[in-house]
Amino acid sequence: MTSISFWIKSLKVIPQVTKEEWGTLDTVSRWLVASRSAVFIMTAISCAIGGLLAYNITGVFNVANFLICLVGLVFAHAANNLLNDLIDYSKGIDKDNYYRTLYGPQIVERGYTTRNTFYGYILFALLIAVASGAFLVLRTDITTLYLMAAGIIFLLFYTWPLKYIGLGEPTVVLVWGPLMIGGAFYVTSNGLWSWDVLYISLLYAIGPTSVIFGKHIDKSDKDLEKKVYTIPVILGEKISRYTTLFIWFMQYVVVGYFIYKGVLGLSLLLVLLAIPKYFETIKIFLEPKPAQPDPNRPTTWPLYFASFAFVYNRRFSILFLAGLILHLIISKIV
Repeated sequence: MTSISFWIKSLKVIPQVTKEEWGTLDTVSRWLVASRSAVFIMTAISCAIGGLLAYNITGVFNVANFLICLVGLVFAHAANNLLNDLIDYSKGIDKDNYYRTLYGPQIVERGYTTRNTFYGYILFALLIAVASGAFLVLRTDITTLYLMAAGIIFLLFYTWPLKYIGLGEPTVVLVWGPLMIGGAFYVTSNGLWSWDVLYISLLYAIGPTSVIFGKHIDKSDKDLEKKVYTIPVILGEKISRYTTLFIWFMQYVVVGYFIYKGVLGLSLLLVLLAIPKYFETIKIFLEPKPAQPDPNRPTTWPLYFASFAFVYNRRFSILFLAGLILHLIISKIV
């Protein structure tokens, strides 16, 4: 497999690599694997939604600000993933074949690389993220600095202590919603604001959060052993499964309400095309996780609920984004 082919693969799925395979990878491939780059699409969609809303609501679209914001958010996401792995490794969470080492490339725990090299991966991501934020602060105003500071705080403290005390999932809602979408809107519109953006951002953010929720359901028993009290650990596996289904249902309800109130256009009815996938995913979440992987249901085992949540959320999110694009096109034509 060529380097470019592997880069593309890493952006689609989280690849499992052996220590021997790791030794053959180029630096970019190693960084993409270590940072779990397949999930960056959720951040990219958040930024795109913020940019589209900026143009749709204010008529302003600063291309340079938008692109720098996109780069900054993606690298901030990468830094968070890397810090998450480093902190859990340092606290001994990944020892004894812990759940996460079975589905993710925990390269320090597995001895693929040294801590110093891993520090370099983190530093690289942080430098790009901070430089992007500083650039945007200089091009807008102090509000962008506040948004950047909030992002840094959540980035540093998500893994510990927030995730350990049931605040990880609410943090994800705030980050993927008001901070990412709201922040992208603010810098793309050159410092303008609309409260509708806050409401829309929260509507979208519960989608990516449901993927994290699914992952935490998958490993709730192991997290309990390690005293990592995520919300699924607190609520229990069954209630958490039903809560996820309710969250997704409420997305459709809120989209309908926003269309009725004029916050969103009729083009957002495109999200209804995700309903067949929603019904498929309902069947999965109504039953407990099987003891063994089902060969007829491809997943990133031992991730089970998270795999299905990711596929469904990707479908809903892309349709949501397409609805915003269609609304923009229609508004400009009419």
